[in-house]
Amino acid sequence: MQHKDKLKTFKEKIGKTIKDIRLNNYNGSINKIAFEYDIDKGNLSKIERGLIGCTLVTAWKICEASNIKFSEFAKKLEDNLGENFQLIDE
Repeated sequence: MQHKDKLKTFKEKIGKTIKDIRLNNYNGSINKIAFEYDIDKGNLSKIERGLIGCTLVTAWKICEASNIKFSEFAKKLEDNLGENFQLIDE
């Protein structure tokens, strides 16, 4: 898989993971979480749609708002990426 394709897939899966966590673990809207945790709501929407990347700080804020450990986020992301996804080609 080419770098551009990997990056696109990675951003999409991060977005899906963040959106799933927000919808399933956070009791509020995208606007509320953006306001309460100082995240630009436009960027959060773009992250969830896989249009832009996500910083670790933003992912951590979503985890904190959703009352889950960052390691749980990482595990959910790993599950969403699937066994065949590799960040580094061998």
